[in-house]
Amino acid sequence: MNPYQIIKGRRVTEKSRVMENLQHATSNPSLSRCKSPKAVFEVYPQANKTQIAWAIEQIYAQKKVKVVSVNTVNGATKQRRVRGHLGRTASFKKAIVTFRPGDSIDENV
Repeated sequence: MNPYQIIKGRRVTEKSRVMENLQHATSNPSLSRCKSPKAVFEVYPQANKTQIAWAIEQIYAQKKVKVVSVNTVNGATKQRRVRGHLGRTASFKKAIVTFRPGDSIDENV
């Protein structure tokens, strides 16, 4: 399978930006222990963690990153009403990828 079919793209939210910046946090002792960089990606819903780790390493092969762990979250649909009609939002799956300390993908998002 093509790695770009597994990884749809970066998921940029306020919460994901906080998670990405934890490696630079020095405000309290528990945060300063977070030396491993993290990134959040939107992924194919049927992909498992090993496929996600392989795809990330393939996409960022020129930067020689190594995936330490992958945590996945399935986002459920929600009911929304638009102009009086009832509908549902799309479901999604996101992956929180942890890299080795010192690794970086350095993308301007």
